[in-house]
Amino acid sequence: MLGLAILFGTVVGFALGLTGGGGGIFAVPLLVYGLAVAPREAVGISLASVGGTALFGAVPRLIRGEVELRTGLLFAVAGMLGAPVGSYLSKLVPETVLLVMFAVLMFVVAQRMWSKACNPNIPSGVCTTESEPGPDRSACQRDADGKLRLTSKCARLLVVVGLMMGVLSGMFGVGGGFVIVPALVIFSGMAIHQAVGTSLFVIVLVSISGVASHIVGGGELSLETTLQFMAGGFIGMWLGGIVAKRLKGPTLQKTFSIAVVFVAIFVIFKTVVL
Repeated sequence: MLGLAILFGTVVGFALGLTGGGGGIFAVPLLVYGLAVAPREAVGISLASVGGTALFGAVPRLIRGEVELRTGLLFAVAGMLGAPVGSYLSKLVPETVLLVMFAVLMFVVAQRMWSKACNPNIPSGVCTTESEPGPDRSACQRDADGKLRLTSKCARLLVVVGLMMGVLSGMFGVGGGFVIVPALVIFSGMAIHQAVGTSLFVIVLVSISGVASHIVGGGELSLETTLQFMAGGFIGMWLGGIVAKRLKGPTLQKTFSIAVVFVAIFVIFKTVVL
């Protein structure tokens, strides 16, 4: 079990290192089906290990100036408020239903990432009119030097998206990175390399809120499994960072999307069929 926990943690950390998010989407299935952890406890372990791994990746990016603190803090505060709501909602849903909902979420994530890989010039990968010429009507705009104009309209938009990300984080035990990275690019106009670094920073803070809510709500959390999973996450984060520098973004995104689809199918098969 020790070897498996570290190995599975490495997979999660590798995904985080590649994309700045998405690692948590693998954590819960790996914990539930690979380590026989109860789904609700898996949510807590996932949040704690993903948060610790994200911290390992966020610190060097923060030092290199690849984290936009102001925008990240706004997202994080909203996400930290949403995480307890998601944690509460998860207790109202039967475990089987929770796992099926998680699988559906994985399909949505895979579709989004595949679309973005096929349409690199379109930020969201879903709206075909975003790249058309015309006046910029975005709620959030940036100056010529790239600095965000944090107007009240922009702040409200980022807070709403951050709250939604926090609810998903608390409910499914994911760091929310697969939501944060595209949201930062789409809604705040942030450059992708800054979005990855800022995403890791936000994941750390939101995970802290999620873990605290999980424990206060009486949820179980195996410290031994969490530390082993996190140790593997550190290794994976380091490896993912190396590979990310060598492979093209679209190739990574498509590979990640395919892997997510296979995991989602496996979760549904184990939950519904068996």
